[in-house]
Amino acid sequence: MSQHSNTTQSFFQGVGRNFDKAAKFTKFSSGILEQIKACNSILRVRFPVKIGDNVEVIEAYRVQHSHHKLPCKGGIRFSMEVDQDEVMALASLMTYKCAIVNVPFGGAKGGVKIDTKKYTEYELEKITRRYTTELVKKNFIGPGTDVPAPDYGTSAREMSWIVDTYTTLNPNDINAQACVTGKPVSQGGVRGRTEATGLGVFFGVREACKNEEDMQRLGLTTGVEGKKVIVQGLGNVGYHAAKYFEEGGSILVGLIEYEGAIYNESGLDLEEVVAHRKSTGSILNFPGATNIEDPSKGLEYPCDILIPAALESVINGFNADRIQAQIIGEAANGPLTPDADEIFNRKGKLVIPDIYLNAGGVTVSYFEWLKNLSHVRYGRLEKRFSENMFAEILNIIESMTNQKVSKLERKIILRGPDEVDLVYSGLEDTMIGSYQEIHQIWKNTEGVEDLRTAAFICAINKVGESYKELGIFP
Repeated sequence: MSQHSNTTQSFFQGVGRNFDKAAKFTKFSSGILEQIKACNSILRVRFPVKIGDNVEVIEAYRVQHSHHKLPCKGGIRFSMEVDQDEVMALASLMTYKCAIVNVPFGGAKGGVKIDTKKYTEYELEKITRRYTTELVKKNFIGPGTDVPAPDYGTSAREMSWIVDTYTTLNPNDINAQACVTGKPVSQGGVRGRTEATGLGVFFGVREACKNEEDMQRLGLTTGVEGKKVIVQGLGNVGYHAAKYFEEGGSILVGLIEYEGAIYNESGLDLEEVVAHRKSTGSILNFPGATNIEDPSKGLEYPCDILIPAALESVINGFNADRIQAQIIGEAANGPLTPDADEIFNRKGKLVIPDIYLNAGGVTVSYFEWLKNLSHVRYGRLEKRFSENMFAEILNIIESMTNQKVSKLERKIILRGPDEVDLVYSGLEDTMIGSYQEIHQIWKNTEGVEDLRTAAFICAINKVGESYKELGIFP
């Protein structure tokens, strides 16, 4: 619980507080709202695993927050911070997240309370497979019931163990591959899944920066080009977000990791910092950068955009006043406490909420799930057709104009979409459309003071409609 210990509320209560704030702006009866808010099913298991010569009893969870749409969907984290409250909070955020980006899943989350550094790969595999067996026994995993994914402390490796265990226990399930997403591509994964959340963060912030009125109010120009960015966390999400901001023309002025932070107002080269960390074991003492010993202080340095992509509650009532960024993009789950939100609202800063901004992962997970159910790789059916059609059109244009295009131009024009092109384009379309939807609610609903409340309203409306159609609520 240490991540949320500096707040008076539990993480799940904090999510509930945001929910209640938004629920006032919706038209649903208290019964429907109560149902949306509640966690439908909670599985808590303890199972023995032989580690070396000893037997260890492992504590693990899987929470299905909402069954308004099936399957349920959400990552599995391996961390000593895992407890029931955290898993419930993250599962509920998944429900709202899926609704906002129009992905037809209910929210779920899993957690195994272990310190991954203490185990060998073989031991982690034993724990993962045993956890999967528990989920199968209790019907908490399956292509149509509950589809996990990687999260903090897990990766494609763990997902491959899960899909293998599930397939072994369900040998006749033709869709067994779809029981989990975030798998290696060789096992039915989708290209583009690894960078999906970080890329989604970039697409979301870029879309926010296009709004002239909002940028003017913050005293900024439109677009991400030239904007100074600080990223906290160089894990999968933070690294890819930083990479796309750098490629998009932003200046990466600060990077924060658990060992400390570095800052250079004229910009840091991401790949060089990563290489430096690989060789020295730390981002500190990077040539040309200022060392910041206390990582939390790194959040307070001057920048335009701050991307917390690490842990919960890192920006709270104690330090929010000192944050200099005008735009805070929540790449992690719950990096701001409700107190921090209130301070930022008072100051007129723009907070792009986690339940929208880090939904890139679940969006691409949805594409992977569809791929597994359809048993065909994206692009396989149309790539060659598109290339042949483009060639026909190009030949007609060349013969009509008596002009030849260069080899390079021809190559660019004739390229049909690969799987990764289609995944990126689907993700970009989702992030743009969803941002505009919540932005509209924010601007057009009297009394809604921030994007987070607007995002929750958007989610409650969509989930509420599903329940209303069930006919069990007045």
